[in-house]
Amino acid sequence: KVAAMQGRFHYYEGYSMEQVTFPLYVLKALGCKALLVTNACGGLNPRFQPGDLMLISDHINILPNPLIGPNSEELGLRFPDMSQAYDKGLQQLARASAEELEIDLKTGIYSYCKGPSYESPAEIRSLRMLGADAVGMSTVPEVITARHMGMRVLGISCITNMAAGILDQPLNHAEVMETGRQVEKKFSSLISRIVENW
Repeated sequence: KVAAMQGRFHYYEGYSMEQVTFPLYVLKALGCKALLVTNACGGLNPRFQPGDLMLISDHINILPNPLIGPNSEELGLRFPDMSQAYDKGLQQLARASAEELEIDLKTGIYSYCKGPSYESPAEIRSLRMLGADAVGMSTVPEVITARHMGMRVLGISCITNMAAGILDQPLNHAEVMETGRQVEKKFSSLISRIVENW
């Protein structure tokens, strides 16, 4: 059984972290044991290009943690471990699914920034120094919350543009949306195959 969500709440839209992560608590209450989370993001790794799909192996969170505040021991530990936030078994399943479809699935570290402005070239340089391969404005709060509740997590990003300073050109949201439309069929087929193979 699969529960599918269309879109998400973003911190940059003015929602609190509690509101951003509330749907995860609903999914858990409905019986979900694993989370497959996707996003559109900017590429920091010069070996990436717009249209690439990236398996998230880890993340960097430089924003307020969504677990700040009272903790319910019924949901999870006060200090949950994030050393394996993204399930290695599910990552292997995703790689095998991509191979079946002859999709070149990259692997990398996702960095979470709050937005809604795109990051400056200096910020991008600092994120690259920290080891990030991609940057986006979502996903990490949901992943932390899911892991807090013991859910297995698989994350896949669509590289829709190269981040500021990687290429000598300004960032354009219309271009981001167009890349997303172009890669939609490939992305959808991969997600479908992963669910079939789950």
